[in-house]
Amino acid sequence: MNRRGMFRGIALSVLIVSLAGVPELAAQAPAAVPISAPDQHDAILLPGFTRPAQDTEQWESLFGGRIVRNVVVPTLTPVLPDPSKATGAAVIVAPGGAFMMLSMDSEGYQVAHWLADHGVAAFVLKYRVRPTARDPQVFVADLFKLMQAIPSGQHVDIGTPAEALADGKAAMRMVRSRAAEWRIDPHRVGFLGFSAGAMLTLSMGLEPDHTVRPDFIGSIYGPMAGQNVPQDAPPLFDALASDDPLFGKSGFALISQWRQANRPVEFHYYEKGGHGFGMRRQGSTSDLWINEFYAWMKDRGLLGSKAES
Repeated sequence: MNRRGMFRGIALSVLIVSLAGVPELAAQAPAAVPISAPDQHDAILLPGFTRPAQDTEQWESLFGGRIVRNVVVPTLTPVLPDPSKATGAAVIVAPGGAFMMLSMDSEGYQVAHWLADHGVAAFVLKYRVRPTARDPQVFVADLFKLMQAIPSGQHVDIGTPAEALADGKAAMRMVRSRAAEWRIDPHRVGFLGFSAGAMLTLSMGLEPDHTVRPDFIGSIYGPMAGQNVPQDAPPLFDALASDDPLFGKSGFALISQWRQANRPVEFHYYEKGGHGFGMRRQGSTSDLWINEFYAWMKDRGLLGSKAES
């Protein structure tokens, strides 16, 4: 099998581990495959946006999962639980993708459906990302160039874009303002993000405006750099694999500073899992992260009286 064929069957998390240390293989990575946009009739436009006459966003298949990029019109898609299961808790889900794309399946829709099946109202946030090359091959090359730069120690400006943060705030306002309609408690609204989405999540958790600050946050394979954590920061759930090529060896300053601020924090540091495991099953303990996130929510009393055992 040639190298190009080899890539087709490799999970994205494993691929990033490999390519981060082998630049010549990154050049062999295949282009994303254009696909039709899925049915998004349930997606709600965030306030201030209208549907464009010509949509610029691109939906593609990349290593077995759907991604979307060049998003300029943000939306929020509710995935609500059966009323008989509803716990009153809600979670806004922010997919990752280096702020160059959004991984909509294993870090978005699949997460939301799992939560809804367990009584938690979930809302998938398709937030605005940085513009990328229209050509899929050029886009993939640029993506992996960035993935290689982060663990190499090169200076990489990948802070949360203002547009993404604005979309996160708008999503929080919308969910809380429509809490009665969606049968949720406006004081039990969390924010859960993956990789770049975890960066957005941390930005939301440290937001000084309490009207948009989440009641609890979950950072899944996000950066571990220290932050200025306020004395009223929300409870934090954090999950990371030790073999994550981007953040697995960067220390635990984030956890330490959450503790120094005397704020609740739960941290799971898995032996294996790589980066980008999301809802993919790899046969490692990192597969359990969502069960442990749910158990943490229950332990904190976030699930109300209808929480499952």
